[in-house]
Amino acid sequence: MQRRTLLAGMAAPFAARAEGDAVAGFPDHPIRVISPYPPGGGTDTSARLMAPHMQDVLGQPIVIENRGGAAGALGAAVVAETPPDGYTLLVDSLGHVVNPFILRNLRFDYATAFAPVSLLVVLPQFLVIPASIPANTVAEFLAWCRARPGQLSYGSSGNGTGAHLAALLFVRETGLDITHVPYRGGSAVIPDLVAGNVSFAFATVSTSMALIQDGRLKALAVTYKRRLPSMPQVPTTRELGMPRVDVDEWNAMYARAGTPEPILAKLHAAAAHALAQPNVQQRFTQLGGLIVNSSMEDAASFVRERREAMGRLVREAHVVVE
Repeated sequence: MQRRTLLAGMAAPFAARAEGDAVAGFPDHPIRVISPYPPGGGTDTSARLMAPHMQDVLGQPIVIENRGGAAGALGAAVVAETPPDGYTLLVDSLGHVVNPFILRNLRFDYATAFAPVSLLVVLPQFLVIPASIPANTVAEFLAWCRARPGQLSYGSSGNGTGAHLAALLFVRETGLDITHVPYRGGSAVIPDLVAGNVSFAFATVSTSMALIQDGRLKALAVTYKRRLPSMPQVPTTRELGMPRVDVDEWNAMYARAGTPEPILAKLHAAAAHALAQPNVQQRFTQLGGLIVNSSMEDAASFVRERREAMGRLVREAHVVVE
């Protein structure tokens, strides 16, 4: 027993030194970033815009890995179950703070499994409809829907996502008799929306802007506190008397909770560098995104406050996802 204790005591400094060397040498191999939605959506776009410039700072390849499903919870679980060493990151959306209140049997706790590295961008959502529907305002669209009770459906990027929550609140506020069709990510719903197979969806500006500009979709409202400079003709949901529908998307980057502070600091510096690049800022602006380059402390406070706010909203609206 004494011998084992002595050996353990002798090994401890070597283990601490090895851990210190690993932190000091971070990163010494590629980093993967989990995008918990399919390619092409707003979250995936954010991750892919950031990666090349973070690579420049960190000196190692950054590989984007899409793990869609369960409103982002499947991809988040990948990060929650990896070692806290900074080599597996998560770029997530509003579902990060909504999922704990609407998904059952999660394998991890969103509140304790992750360490926010940085906020990245706010992505307002448009209420979009197919160009084939003869409506140009929310009032005209509601009249068109009410003339077809029980015959229509709306799409979302998946149960429990920000797009689903905004759409569900819109349906409840307006009393529409319409069926929900969940898809596996924001980009997945778009083809059926353009084809008129679903009658509306809430989609991030980054996912829908090009289709609005070329006339294949119509934007009837935007979920943000003010009109977007890129689409000033589109009213906000607040202007239309539906403040509860004001559910915008946003993206943040996370590491596994317990990741050493010096590694988190390196990751934060790389993210800040990426967000400061003119091409990243220009691209986010083109996509209607509003860049938020935060400290780690501000990111943690933002996520905590949004989790509390969305929890209240879900309870007050009696949102249940089967």
